[in-house]
Amino acid sequence: MTFAIPDGLAPEVYPLAWLVGRWSGEGVVGYPGIEETAFTQEVEFSHDGGPYLAYTSTIRLVVAPDDAAAIDDPQNEGDGPVWSTESGYWRVPPERPDGLDEAKFPVEVLLADPSGHVSVLVGEVGNGRIDLASDLIARVPSGADVSASKRLFGLVHGDLMWAHDMAAFGNPMQSYASAKLARVEAQVDE
Repeated sequence: MTFAIPDGLAPEVYPLAWLVGRWSGEGVVGYPGIEETAFTQEVEFSHDGGPYLAYTSTIRLVVAPDDAAAIDDPQNEGDGPVWSTESGYWRVPPERPDGLDEAKFPVEVLLADPSGHVSVLVGEVGNGRIDLASDLIARVPSGADVSASKRLFGLVHGDLMWAHDMAAFGNPMQSYASAKLARVEAQVDE
C-alpha cells in the first residue's frame, strides 16, 4: 500500500496529509499528583477542503474488571471513563520562518479543552515528524492551571506515536502522556 493525498485536501496542508484519517490505540498518563494510568485513545484528523485540518481526540482510562461501577456507567459506552477530550484546527501558515530547514514546514495548532483552557501551539512538520510548543495558553478562572506544553508526533512504521510534556499546577515542564495509535481508516492506493 502507498499513501495517497486525500481527495479535496487543500494544497496548503499537504505537509500534514499523512495525519488525515482516524487513529486508535493505547497510551499512558502520569504527572505529579496523577498516578500513572493506562488509557485508550481515539483521534480523528479530517478536512472539508479548507486550508486546515480539523482535529478531535478522546482519551478514556482503562478500567480494571473489578471497577463495576465505572463499567456499568452508561456514559462510558463500554469503555473506561473519559479522562480528556480536545478539539481544534491544524494549519500550515504561508510564511516560512527564517532558518527553517527546507525539508520542513511551519505548523500552527489551535486546541480547546473542556477543562477550561485553550492552547496555541507552533512548530514544524517534516519527514513524518511534528514538533510543537505552546505559544499561548489561556484559561477561564476555574480552568486547569496549565502554563506551557510541548508535543511531539511521529509516523513510525505506519503508527502515530505522540508524547505530551507540560508545565502545570506549579510543576516544571515534564512528561504528561504518550501513546501509540494505529490508523483505523487509511488513505491508500492499492
